[in-house]
Amino acid sequence: MSAEEEIREPQGENADSLTAAEIEAQHPADAAETIEGLDITDQVKFIKQLPVKDAAESIAEMEDHDQRALIQSLNTGLAARIVEQMSPDDATDLLEDLDDELRHALLNRVPEEERAELKTLLTFDPDTAGGVMNTEVVILDQDLSPDQGIGKIREEVEDKEIPYYAYLVDKKDRLTGVVSLRDILLAKHGIKLKDLVKTQSLVTVGYNVDKEEVAHLIAHYNLLALPVVDFGNRLLGVVTVDDVIDIIHEEASEDMQAMVGAGADETTDSPWLYSVRVRLPWLIINVLFSAVSAWVVHLFEGNIAEMAVLAVLMPVVANQAGNTGQQALAVMIRQLAMERFDRRRAWVAVLREIRIGLVNGLIISTLVFCAALFLTDKLALASVMGLALGVDMLLGAFAGASIPLLLKEMGRDPAQASSIFLTTITDSMGFFFLLGLAGLLLLA
Repeated sequence: MSAEEEIREPQGENADSLTAAEIEAQHPADAAETIEGLDITDQVKFIKQLPVKDAAESIAEMEDHDQRALIQSLNTGLAARIVEQMSPDDATDLLEDLDDELRHALLNRVPEEERAELKTLLTFDPDTAGGVMNTEVVILDQDLSPDQGIGKIREEVEDKEIPYYAYLVDKKDRLTGVVSLRDILLAKHGIKLKDLVKTQSLVTVGYNVDKEEVAHLIAHYNLLALPVVDFGNRLLGVVTVDDVIDIIHEEASEDMQAMVGAGADETTDSPWLYSVRVRLPWLIINVLFSAVSAWVVHLFEGNIAEMAVLAVLMPVVANQAGNTGQQALAVMIRQLAMERFDRRRAWVAVLREIRIGLVNGLIISTLVFCAALFLTDKLALASVMGLALGVDMLLGAFAGASIPLLLKEMGRDPAQASSIFLTTITDSMGFFFLLGLAGLLLLA
């Protein structure tokens, strides 16, 4: 038996054991991790042994690339039954990742009512409220009594998403209010559901609103779910707080990767040629920007030749200023990701970062001045080093805070390659300040 077979055989036994005795006691997220740890052959074997509902819940918790690979490996009939058992928003996310041929094949095997719903959801931009909403919501006529409403909820709750709220509509299906289950249970006899929302300030979101804005609204109002409406205020679905957690996690990951010029949607399982295609343009741009720093150094080549210690000190200035800028950059990008863009507040935040950069620059440059004076016993050299470092740290703080805002003002992703732009500024200007001041004060 080969080493590979020795490794894979226990995995198959483990899958059989979990399927037979433990899977129904596992949370779908734990089952998803178990599945992802197996090779694709054992994954298929594992899924085939599960009840379709359990399989659907577990697959919905898997990472996108693992989810896609598994569905593609299942026979079309089983895959279609799994899609049918998923909540509409999870099923839509899965179908969007599949090629057209497989997507159509699966949709054709889904019952007509579910197929029509999924096709409708697939028409929405995946980055909008419509693209992440769930349509399994409890909708009640506003003229029902609380007891009638409770009866209606009991009839429908099995096929609905966790009913945080019930949504009231009028005869034209326009959303008129949102009531919690607690409100309905505590409502007095002899009233109608619409009486519970007479003074309510209804919070909704249009289906075409960016999903990041939806996440901001849910966080701002501390909601468990936010209704999504069309232009006629007709209820289309809801975005729930668990969707918001996914949105925030996804956006944070995208920003982190975009900052350094990697693909926002890249994973370790992305095709390597795709990653090359996404990263290469920014690496070429970085080479061109680095040439600016090299050109600055070339301008002062004579200064470096006359005082070799300057070559030793150059990285200290550039790295310290770059780190200062990265701190400001991270804070600003986080702020833009967590809150609505407010131009006035944003530029006030830039002034705050400048103040921080100034104070930190004064402290660090003073410490470096003292260290350089102690080590070299040259007052002029220590002064040049301290002054260049302080000015470049101030510039780094300003650049780190303002680059995301400038990109935002231009309609671009505030995080897109911002680290590359920042590094170019702090490196080239750091070299310029240090070598320029050295030329004026030391070598004049």
